[in-house]
Amino acid sequence: MGDNNINSKDFIIGTLIGGIVGATVALLFAPKSGRELREDLNEGAVQVKDRANEWKDNAQVSGSNWKDKAYTTSSELKRRAMDSTSQLTKTASEKTKELTKNVQNKLQEKRNKEDEALEAADQVADAIEEAADKLEDTNNK
Repeated sequence: MGDNNINSKDFIIGTLIGGIVGATVALLFAPKSGRELREDLNEGAVQVKDRANEWKDNAQVSGSNWKDKAYTTSSELKRRAMDSTSQLTKTASEKTKELTKNVQNKLQEKRNKEDEALEAADQVADAIEEAADKLEDTNNK
């Protein structure tokens, strides 16, 4: 973007200088009297000044359009970034809730299996104790 502005600036300056030099050379080599030549030089200078003012005005309008476009573009980018951030936050929150629920389910399943294993161990211990009691009763008889 900076190189483009420099090239445009150089072009405008070169055009102005070329116009002034061309007008001056044309007037100097024209077969006219001194008074007519001065009038033509003044006329040419006024025309160059008017053109320079037009270009300046156009450059200012273009510059303000660029600023408006840049502001619009930056506002649009800001809005998109905020939308994306909002969507990412929402997605992350949903995934976190889903992951938390999965972990809680796995923990509950583990607890259930541990409870079942303890219950089975208690049943085995009770069965062993009963068998030991029966064996003791049988030995005592």
